[in-house]
Amino acid sequence: MLIGNKSDLRHLVAVPTEDGKSFAERESLYFLETSALEATNVEKAFSELLTQIYRIVSKKAVEGDAAAAASSVPAKGERINVKDDVSALKRVGCCSG
Repeated sequence: MLIGNKSDLRHLVAVPTEDGKSFAERESLYFLETSALEATNVEKAFSELLTQIYRIVSKKAVEGDAAAAASSVPAKGERINVKDDVSALKRVGCCSG
């Protein structure tokens, strides 16, 4: 995921939106701009992050056998490494926002 923050400060933009979208597309990343000040896309960014984590964890559980599936479901407080499984992110597409 590539999240551009402070989209409300257009006069201080360091990276134009189109450059961010292009980079995200080249790298097969989800792209979204947010503004906490204006409450724009903040909830959407968190929802998308959680959705992607859920898809990756679910995919691992379905692909493994019963024992592997049980071990692939994270315990409470366990870290989930999504860097190793970008295939789910690549299927979603690039830009939304």
